[in-house]
Amino acid sequence: MLEKSIKELHEDLVSGKVTSDELVKEAIRKSHELNDECNAFVTILDDAKGVPVTDNLLSGIPYGVKDNYSTKGVLSTGSSNTLKDYVPFFTATSIENLEKSGAVMVNKTVLDEFGMGGTGTTGHTGIVRNPWDKTRMCAGSSAGSACAVAAGIYPYATGSDTGDSIRKPAAYCGIVGYKPTYGMISRYGLFPFASSLDHCGVLSRSVEDAAIVVDNMKGIDKYDMTSWDSKDFHLYDDLNLDVKGKRVCYIKEICDIENYSNPSDELKEHLKNFKEKLELCKELGMEVDAVSVNETLLKALSSVYVVISCAEATSNMSNLTGFIFGPRGEGNTYIEQMKDHRTKGFSPLIKRRFVIGSYVLQSENKDRYFHNAARARRLLVDEWKNIFKDYDAVILPVGSGPAKELENSANKLDENRAVLEDHLQIGNFGGFPSITIPDGFVSNLPVGLNITGNCYNDQTVLNIAYALESKMDYKNQVAKEVNHG
Repeated sequence: MLEKSIKELHEDLVSGKVTSDELVKEAIRKSHELNDECNAFVTILDDAKGVPVTDNLLSGIPYGVKDNYSTKGVLSTGSSNTLKDYVPFFTATSIENLEKSGAVMVNKTVLDEFGMGGTGTTGHTGIVRNPWDKTRMCAGSSAGSACAVAAGIYPYATGSDTGDSIRKPAAYCGIVGYKPTYGMISRYGLFPFASSLDHCGVLSRSVEDAAIVVDNMKGIDKYDMTSWDSKDFHLYDDLNLDVKGKRVCYIKEICDIENYSNPSDELKEHLKNFKEKLELCKELGMEVDAVSVNETLLKALSSVYVVISCAEATSNMSNLTGFIFGPRGEGNTYIEQMKDHRTKGFSPLIKRRFVIGSYVLQSENKDRYFHNAARARRLLVDEWKNIFKDYDAVILPVGSGPAKELENSANKLDENRAVLEDHLQIGNFGGFPSITIPDGFVSNLPVGLNITGNCYNDQTVLNIAYALESKMDYKNQVAKEVNHG
């Protein structure tokens, strides 16, 4: 039943074919089954109950919440030992908005610790496994949300995206991941990682469902000064298949196989698959061009992201001392107690990021690293803004192929594939609306493509994705485990 779309479930609820309580009970039962197999959840709300069904399409339908959203009275850990017992006294604005719509939270999903990872392997409750192939990762940080939606636990779950944390897990799990323009959804109550890069968003199994959910999450919020009034945006109502005349482009340096030395068979297939989708764009009446971007600038992407995100994370998480939140550390002085708490509570990955962040913010290093990273970020954003003067969207493949094997997750990727893996970060640098949709399979595992547009052009981005989705067979797909035999 829960493998259906939001509209189909709503129709079943209105007609009396099923009750909200039955859907919630089914979601809870399936959550326990999936947790045994894939470790997708920190908390499963066994006492969740159905609610009255209204005209709102989300009313009565269960969903999942990434565990870095504050939820009043419900454990909210950020998948970190430093907050393993933290129960907030308030709910994030976007989750409150979903509650007002009648949506029913049934679980909190696992993430990489505080969102600082791309593998789904650093949460304090363990590794999240891909429902298509349990030897593979879901990517991160919204690993649990992507896993649950792909497995058919419910039609959608919330995510957060600081570099690609909604959009890459969506690609690896064969679903849709959408982060709207920065500030369309309030970040109040989202545990901050890097405030200038953090976006709230959604993972779903169709573009239509993503639009419905964000319509209900968004809105200006007095508690978030970066939020803006989007009441005139009607993402679901304005979905349109007519994209004739739209202009899209791809980046030659990222998409042309000639740029990769010794490309793997998976990479060849992935880029071939992507180029076929460019032909689909043309069939839909869109103009498709290749554009070139300075390679030196593209290669700076990853370093710029590390410097800025680590610097902001170091500052944002200075409040995690063990005194205000979490288990208090041991020691004779408050400094010893704080040191003990942070040493024992954070994973090695987080500690490395804090060391980098502290280093680049030191007065003697700040101009060389942090300020230079900010300058390079501006150059990258300006480059994309110039592209958006001529094009409605940039369309690119996500990553270098399907989900990576868990055993090799610690291995560094080939340097010449770095830009292919990291280009989604530009959407965070500029606050651009960006959506990933499934576009086929490589090695029997799902892969995805990404569409990114200029700020506030969310509708165009969604419509291009909606039109492309309509020409492929991957809408509302649910994970079917790969047979290795």
